[in-house]
Amino acid sequence: MNIKDYLKSRPAWMTSLKWPGIALGAIFLLALAGYLFIVFGGRFVVSEEELILDAATTVETVDGQVIERIYTKNRTLVDISEIPKHVQQAFVAIEDSRFYEHAGVDFKSVLRAVYRDIIAMGKVEGASTITQQLAKNLFLSNDKSWMRKTKEVMAAIYLERNFTKDQILELYLNRIYFGKGAYGIEAASQTYFNKSVSDLTVAQGALLAALPKAPNNYSPFENPERAEDRRNIVLSRMEALGMIQAENMVSLQGATLGVEQGEEDTETWSNSYVDLVIREAADEYHLSREELKRGGYRLIVKMNPEIQEVAASEMKHGEFVPGSKGQVQGAFTLMDNDSGALVAVVGGRGFTHGDVNRVTVKKQPGSVIKPLAVYGPALMGPKYIPYSLLRDEKRSYGEYNPRNYNGEYAGLTSLYQALVKSKNAPAVWLLDQMGISYAKEYLEELGLPTEDQGLAIALGGLSRGYSPLQLTEAYRSFAREGKVTNAYTIQRIINRDGEVIHRHEQEERQVFDKQTAWYMTEMLETTVSDGTAKAGSYPKALAGKTGTQQHPTVKGKNKEVWFAGYTPEYTGTLWMGYDKSGEEYYLSGGSSYPTTLMKSILTAVDRQQDLADTFVKPEGMKRLPEPITLPVLTDVEGSIGFGGIGLIRGTLSWTPAKDDRVVYRIYQGTGDKKTLVDEVTGKGEYHIGVLDVWDEPTFVVVPYDPLTGLEGEPSNPVTLEW
Repeated sequence: MNIKDYLKSRPAWMTSLKWPGIALGAIFLLALAGYLFIVFGGRFVVSEEELILDAATTVETVDGQVIERIYTKNRTLVDISEIPKHVQQAFVAIEDSRFYEHAGVDFKSVLRAVYRDIIAMGKVEGASTITQQLAKNLFLSNDKSWMRKTKEVMAAIYLERNFTKDQILELYLNRIYFGKGAYGIEAASQTYFNKSVSDLTVAQGALLAALPKAPNNYSPFENPERAEDRRNIVLSRMEALGMIQAENMVSLQGATLGVEQGEEDTETWSNSYVDLVIREAADEYHLSREELKRGGYRLIVKMNPEIQEVAASEMKHGEFVPGSKGQVQGAFTLMDNDSGALVAVVGGRGFTHGDVNRVTVKKQPGSVIKPLAVYGPALMGPKYIPYSLLRDEKRSYGEYNPRNYNGEYAGLTSLYQALVKSKNAPAVWLLDQMGISYAKEYLEELGLPTEDQGLAIALGGLSRGYSPLQLTEAYRSFAREGKVTNAYTIQRIINRDGEVIHRHEQEERQVFDKQTAWYMTEMLETTVSDGTAKAGSYPKALAGKTGTQQHPTVKGKNKEVWFAGYTPEYTGTLWMGYDKSGEEYYLSGGSSYPTTLMKSILTAVDRQQDLADTFVKPEGMKRLPEPITLPVLTDVEGSIGFGGIGLIRGTLSWTPAKDDRVVYRIYQGTGDKKTLVDEVTGKGEYHIGVLDVWDEPTFVVVPYDPLTGLEGEPSNPVTLEW
């Protein structure tokens, strides 16, 4: 029988079932396809990137003190092992009692919800498990469409197939929002109880479990009664599920909420430092600010919180140089000499995030540059030592006419005295003698490159200038036996998995030799005790230099004032001035203001950690003799007497200086016609040999500095006569 004959011979009932059978088969295939799509199609809904939760980055000291948190969402990720079992149970009890039994979707709850939706002719009840809530929060919107619900189920099934229950609950507890800006269980615990989640009690865990449904409505701060009622419902559910005993439930329901609302942190003392940390993370380790806000890193920094807080307070409330228009601004840095780490940074008075961080803003440095651009390089050559004589006279170099700030010139002065007294004329003369290109080579090695070519470099008159941070790095070379390093804030960076992904590596380069560095330390120490940096009070070891940049258009006023210096432990720079330029913005005071404020900060630091009294001379280095101050002699007296066998002798006497290194030259005659007779050292008396009875000679005593070879002013003339 062929097919045609077979079809003709089929019973009639078979023919009548043909199309219904096809329809049922199609429905079955579609249902099967839909089921398979729902079960296995979750991979098209789930985004692996969304499974990585945003987490706050912490800025911490090396001993674990959290300074600040950087985030878009205030979230600290915790492992499920850090969350007490009773806290986990509280969330399961109120949100999804069958969490450990279902495979992502609780079909009993779904059927109940579908029935109620049909009765209401709309979407009125949810049946979301914890897994579904997590899927919705991570991957979907909040609309109540059937398509969104389908995707939610698909994602939930996918999560259940690929993650353990503990992993899902951990993601959920770290993801949900608890109000008051707190995302995740750890941030919520800190926000409401000022403690870590690992320390939560049963009642506290129940209160947190009560919040996610409506964080504002159940806030224990704004609505404590509602919060208590909702907490007690959670406790009741825990008792019903056998998680706690009934007696315990009653006791816990009668307990107070026990919340602790911490004071809002409005202090800004750390902001300047953290701003620099964020910059360093981006520049050195390629972690952008946005990545820090979401990446959950731990930035371990070298800040000293006590010094940072003191410095911020002093910069905010200390005395600043008077200015012409509004508040004068300032910047301060302090760098650890051994490590090169920044222990304190203040980017402005009352600095807050978003302000200009002035420690990185370049300004004209004034005379602060002299040790770096002139005197340090000079001592590195064979021609100059600290007591070499420099020309101290008014002269012009083409169109450039440098002048000493007080209008006084000595003709000749030692390099030492030129530095201590911050004389301009000798500094420019010396730079001219050495050569600008020679000095610029040292500036380049110090991290202070400049395109300027003029002699104004000697006085800090630069087209762009340097930042307080740059000058701190450069001055640290004198404290560190001539070695330079780049300042840093971040010691290491730890990712959310606890791995150290970046670690600072110290690199130094030798710029000045040890002897030059030590000579500079001794001269700059004298500058603080007896020179231009003697303003203020700090009794312990400090070497440093002031800087005053004159205003270019307002006569007799200044534009920037500085102090840069170092103790045996730290190097720091303090700048004062205006952010803006122009005739309306000028300073009416000088560098005594930043000098005094720097010493005030160091005094406060000394109270905390007992800074060194003296600098320790490196082994094998020569100690520099202290400068000799030549006296002005106005009380020379002469007398005549007999010296035996009828010989006539004369005596000159005067009050000698306390410094017994002063040499006193005895000249006969005055003016240009005087003749050197003899000299004595450290004494106030000289005996003249045999005198002719008819002579009445005139003498002067001239003090002489054996270190520099300079003579002082001649004394009053004395004539020996009968």
